[in-house]
Amino acid sequence: MELGLFDEVADLVRSMVPDELGPARTRAHRRGVKVWFGPEKPGKEHYEAQFIASSSGEPSLEVGFHAEHGDPEENEAVLRRLSAAESEWRPQLGQEAEAGLFIGQDAWRRLSDVWTDVDIDDDDLAFEVAGRLVDYVVHLEPTLREEL
Repeated sequence: MELGLFDEVADLVRSMVPDELGPARTRAHRRGVKVWFGPEKPGKEHYEAQFIASSSGEPSLEVGFHAEHGDPEENEAVLRRLSAAESEWRPQLGQEAEAGLFIGQDAWRRLSDVWTDVDIDDDDLAFEVAGRLVDYVVHLEPTLREEL
């Protein structure tokens, strides 16, 4: 049985996350994959790659970190923490990493890339997506784990 794109991404992410971060948990579906650490159930703060609607009508892919708490202020506080550490992650994640409102849900926040004109038939796409997700994990997770 052939794995779907995001099943393959999930397998790759689990194999690529550095051991010192602990085991990455994943949940893949047809349109995306979620990555988190800790409890069996995904938390409100997690990493994700997912297809999103684009203005061009071509497939677009969002890859990065999400804060999806029910309280918008809690999401904003998470984004402020990450923004305060920008000098640590920006050199590695580059200018493509955009912090702001979640696409399609104003209460949530994101720090992610949006890839336009994605070639879903590209044999290397799963590796590229997994690699970028792991970049986000490696460079954001230390800040997210710091005690306040």
